[in-house]
Amino acid sequence: MTFSMRHLLTGTTAAAVCLTATLAGASSHREAPAITETPKIDGTDFYMFRSYEPTRGNYVTFIANYQPLQAPYGGPNYFTMDPNAIYEISIDNNGDAVEDMTFQFSFNNDLSNKGFGKELMIGDKKVAIPLRNFGPITANDSKTNLNETESYTVNVIRGDRRSGTSAQLVIGNGNGNFVKPVDNIGQKSLPNYAAYANKFAYDNVTIPGCDGKARVFVGQRAEAFAVNLGQVFDLVNLVPLQGADNNNFPQYNVGNYPYKGVGMQQQRANDDLIGKANVTSIALEVPISCVTAGSEPVIGAWTTASLPQGSLEDPSPTYEQDAKFGGAWVQQSRLSAPLVNELVIGLRDKNLFNAAEPTQDSALATYVTNPTLPALLDSLFRKALGAKGNIAPSKFPRNDLVAAFLTGFKGFNQPANVVPSEMLRLNTAVPATPLANQNVFGVVAEDLAGFPNGRRPADDTVDIALRVVMGALCWPVPLGAELGAPGAVEDTGSDLINLGYCASSTAPVGNLPFTDAAPIKPSELPAAFPYLNTPLPGSRS
Repeated sequence: MTFSMRHLLTGTTAAAVCLTATLAGASSHREAPAITETPKIDGTDFYMFRSYEPTRGNYVTFIANYQPLQAPYGGPNYFTMDPNAIYEISIDNNGDAVEDMTFQFSFNNDLSNKGFGKELMIGDKKVAIPLRNFGPITANDSKTNLNETESYTVNVIRGDRRSGTSAQLVIGNGNGNFVKPVDNIGQKSLPNYAAYANKFAYDNVTIPGCDGKARVFVGQRAEAFAVNLGQVFDLVNLVPLQGADNNNFPQYNVGNYPYKGVGMQQQRANDDLIGKANVTSIALEVPISCVTAGSEPVIGAWTTASLPQGSLEDPSPTYEQDAKFGGAWVQQSRLSAPLVNELVIGLRDKNLFNAAEPTQDSALATYVTNPTLPALLDSLFRKALGAKGNIAPSKFPRNDLVAAFLTGFKGFNQPANVVPSEMLRLNTAVPATPLANQNVFGVVAEDLAGFPNGRRPADDTVDIALRVVMGALCWPVPLGAELGAPGAVEDTGSDLINLGYCASSTAPVGNLPFTDAAPIKPSELPAAFPYLNTPLPGSRS
C-alpha cells in the first residue's frame, strides 16, 4: 500500500497524538510493585520507527530498553541480563491483537578459564579474583582481560510465541551466538568504548524466512528519555507550563504566549536521566517486508520479559546457579506505549497489566475512558493557573483516547478489522524523517513519522502527553493540509482544524503549552543504528 496524505480521514492523524497521551512522568521505570523485585527484567522504554539512517529507509527499527536508572559507576557486577529470563519483541501485523511474529532473546554468562574465572597465585594457592576485568579491554583485544563473557541467542517465532514455529537468527558465517559488550566500566578499563562496543553491532544477520539482512545489537547505552523525574513524581512539584524562550531548544518556543514565565525555563539541568543514567538496549533492525503482511502497512508491537513459573532457592549457590527454575513461562513485564502502567492503570491493577496479553486489555478500558490523571492535575494546579473551575477535560467517555490506546486511527495507523488492544502502532508506509528535520512533538508538529506513529528516541513523549491529557486535541491543530481539509494551505495558519472529538469549551486549558521542563533535541542523538548514544563511563579518568 502506498501512503497517501489524502487517505487520512479528518480527525485521525492528530488524534494519534493520544496514543499514550493520558500520561506524564517516567516512561516505564519501576512502574508496578512486583517488577521492583526483579529489575533485570524491568522494561523501561520501547521505540519503534522506520529507520532514518541514510540508505536504511526500507527497514524498521525496534529498541527495547531494560534495567532502569543504571548509575554509570554501578559495579562491580554492573548490569548483566537475566540468564533465567526470556526477553521478547512481539509484532501483530494483521490487527487481531495476537502476535504473528516474536523475536526472543535468551542470555548466558560464562566465566573465563573454563568456568573457574581468572585466578592469581597468592602464596601457594590459586585464588579467583573478584572483578569482571583485570586489564584494559579494546576493540582489537576484547577477550584477554575480560573475566566474564555475556552472550545471547535470538529466535524468531511465527505464530503463538509459546507454541509457534521457531528458528534461530544467525550471523553471516552461520554462527548463532551473539556477544553483548561489557558495560562501560570506565576509561581505564575501556579507553575507547565506542569502538569496542561497535564490534558487537552485527549487520549481516539472517532471519530465516525473511529476505534481506537484519542488524542486531544488545548492550548498554546512554539513557535518552528526557524527563524531570523527581519533580514529576513529587506531585508534579513545578508549575508545568513553558517558561521563557530558550534558543538552545527552539522547537519548544511558543511565540505569543500570555503566560510566559509562569513555569520553569527549559533546560537540561531539569533532566534526571539524560547525562546521568544508562540503560540496557535490545536493538533490532529488520526489513519492512519481513514484519508486514500483504498490503497492510500498519504493525503493532510490544516488548515483554518472562520468568519460569517456579523457582527454588539454592542454599549452596554457585556462579552458574543460585536457584532452580521450572514450569511455564510467566510474563513479568510488558511495555508498548510509554507511561501507560505508571500513570493510567490504577495501583491495584499494575501487576495485572504487566502480566496481561493485548487481547485482555478491554477489561481495563475504564482507565482510558475515564482517566484519573487530568483530575489529579486539576487538583494540583487549578489555583496556580488562576482558574475559577475545573481545568480537566469534561467530555466522557474519552472516545479519542479509546481510539488512541486501543485501535489506532482509521486511514492512518489502524489496521483493517482491528481488535482493540494496547500497543505501539506504526504505519510503515510513512517515510522516515531525517534526524536533522525531526520535530520532538511528532505528529502534532506535522512530522508524521514521529510519535505516536511509532516512537523515536528524540520524541518528547512527556510534553506531548501533558498537553494532550489536558485537552490539546479539543482545540484546532495545524494538520489541515495533512488531513486533506478543504482550503487548507500548508504553513500559513489556515490549515488549523478541529478534529471533532470534543469542543474547546470542554478543555479550558487545552491550548496551553504544558511541559515538564526537561527538553531534548534530535541533534543530541546519533543518526545511525543502534540510534542511542555511547553509555556514560563509570570513571572518566
